[in-house]
This record gives sequence, structure tokens and C-alpha cells, in this order.
Amino acid sequence: MAFDLKRFWQQAEVLAEAGGYTVALDGRKLKTPLKRPLIVPGRRLAGAIAGEWQAVEGKVDLQQMPYTRFAHAGLDQAVDERAEIIAKLALYGENDLLCYRAESPVELARRQSKAWDPLLGWSAEVLDAPLLITNGIVHVPQPEASLKALENTVQAHEGFALKALYDWVTLSGSLVLGLAVARGRLAAAEAWALSRLDENWQAEQWGVDDEAQKHADSKYDAFLLVERALGLI
Repeated sequence: MAFDLKRFWQQAEVLAEAGGYTVALDGRKLKTPLKRPLIVPGRRLAGAIAGEWQAVEGKVDLQQMPYTRFAHAGLDQAVDERAEIIAKLALYGENDLLCYRAESPVELARRQSKAWDPLLGWSAEVLDAPLLITNGIVHVPQPEASLKALENTVQAHEGFALKALYDWVTLSGSLVLGLAVARGRLAAAEAWALSRLDENWQAEQWGVDDEAQKHADSKYDAFLLVERALGLI
């Protein structure tokens, strides 16, 4: 079903399907942009998607339908572009945010160490991927064994789990933080706060830039939406 359309339906409803649940608009079952049946593994997620379609007024705007977009990505991109997504995520391990520390001021460096060191310790112990720390922004090569271990961990994610991990990593700039959320080590809100440590420090010193804050708030909403969507599964 094309998505460049105006509302024609009276009722969006959840239907049980083999392998999960779908959403039908007056009996017409939804498909993804790549024409796959839109079947998700959780009734509550299907209900959230149905709610978005029921709320449509006038023309369909997928930008206002985050659960629908989540389903599309989990069923289309996470399948057809799986190799590319995994390769991109693995690259974040080579330049993980948590490994690059401020040379000054001392207080910021201390905050980084207190907040980020436990996560790097977790990566070393649980993911078998110890990573090196450096001061400044000059690239530090990471151990090949650690990068391979991180890539193997990413490889274990499929479908909706891979979609969620992709968003958590790309929005935070940290593969370790993304995996920590995926593994239940951190809640999404905690991981987001850790990823914004530098920006929050700057805001404390110089005040909040309204435009930058608006952009950050949008990313924060997207970061938490993924956690909620997985929770519905």
C-alpha cells in the first residue's frame, strides 16, 4: 500500500496473523514500503501502530507516526540492509565516544571518568571487549580482538532489535552505550544522559542554546521511542 495518500478508511484494527499481528484499514492489511506484510510480534505494538493510523486526519504523514516507521525499518531496512547496518555499527567501536576524554578542564575530565569508566569496565568484562582511553580527539587504535568481539555482539541482533540498536548507537555516538541499553545494563534515558555529558557541561558554563536544545530534545524523543517500541513487543 502506497503511503502518499489521504485517509479513506473508517477503522484501523489489529488482526492476528501467522507470526504475529498486523493492522488493517477497513479490512485492508498494511504493507511496508517494500511491499512486505506489516506483521509485528507484539499485539501492543500493533495496537500502537493502529492508533497512529486511526488518528490520521487528511493526508498520511509518516513523520508523525513513529511506531509505524519503527515497524517499517525493522521489517525492511534491518533485513535488506543488514550487512551494511552491522558494518556501520561496528565502526563506532573504533571511535567510541566513551574513549575520548577532555584534556581540560579537570572537572569535566573527572565527570567523564566517573560516568564512563564503569561502562568501559562492563564492555571489558561482559562483552570481552576492553577499549583504550585517550585524551583529546586524536584517533587511538583499539585492540583488534575487542573490535571483533563487539562486531560479534552486534551480529547477534536481528530485525527490530537491530533497528533499535542502530538508533541507540547513531544517536548517542557510542556502540558501548547502545549495547548497554540493548543488554539491559542501562535504561535509554540513562544512556542518553551519559552521551550528553560534554554538551551538558558546556550548557552549565555558557548557558543553553535554544536551537541546539530543540535539536537535542528531538533526538532524545527518538532515543526513548525505540525503547518504548521494543517494550511493546
